[in-house]
Amino acid sequence: MSSKLEVCLTPALIPLYDVEDYIVVVIDIFRATTSICYGIENGAEAIIPVSQVEECSAYLEKGGDYLLAAERNGEVVEGFDFGNSPFSYTKEKVAGKTIVLTTTNGTHALHLSRNAKKIVIGAFINLTAICNWLKQQNQNILLVCSGWKNNFNLEDTLFAGAVVEQLKDSDFVVDDPAIAANDLYQLAKDDLDKYLKKTSHSERLKKLGIEADIAFCLKVDLTTAIPVLAGEKLVKLK
Repeated sequence: MSSKLEVCLTPALIPLYDVEDYIVVVIDIFRATTSICYGIENGAEAIIPVSQVEECSAYLEKGGDYLLAAERNGEVVEGFDFGNSPFSYTKEKVAGKTIVLTTTNGTHALHLSRNAKKIVIGAFINLTAICNWLKQQNQNILLVCSGWKNNFNLEDTLFAGAVVEQLKDSDFVVDDPAIAANDLYQLAKDDLDKYLKKTSHSERLKKLGIEADIAFCLKVDLTTAIPVLAGEKLVKLK
């Protein structure tokens, strides 16, 4: 029997899926999943995703050598080491470290998907690696777009479409959101940056002066690491 390849267009729709029947790929292109992939590629021991800023702060009291990363509305939360800019996740900063991370959208989507068979993290920077791995799994796949505050967004949907593009010729049954995501990707693929200049999130980030982050998040295949959730931690898939 063919496996399903489906796209959940916002975290608000996750309850409509029996996530325990799927491998879930969590997508938050601007910027959480890009930063997670980059951090794991650059030797971070683990990244612990938490929903609330308070949970992130609580790790200070646990002792241990944690880096604390908190972002809300695109900005670093005051008092934290950094937010979710990929440029904070360089080898020099993260190699051998455990990072506790909370973001507006990505960690929210991840927590809602916790009952999945397996959760992996996808971004343009690990696109081919994650697609090649997904092709080998013979499992139902749900691509979960983190969106913006439970709303649909374009950049996550385009990435889902890019995954569908690589997987659609394998033996998957795709749903309507997957077809729509792939159609959008066909429109945008020749110049992702130009297409995504119209997105609301891109506008928000530009107002914060972080266009370089946007450009970085649209680079394809910079990394091969696939972060996977093991217990409470995201670690490198072996």
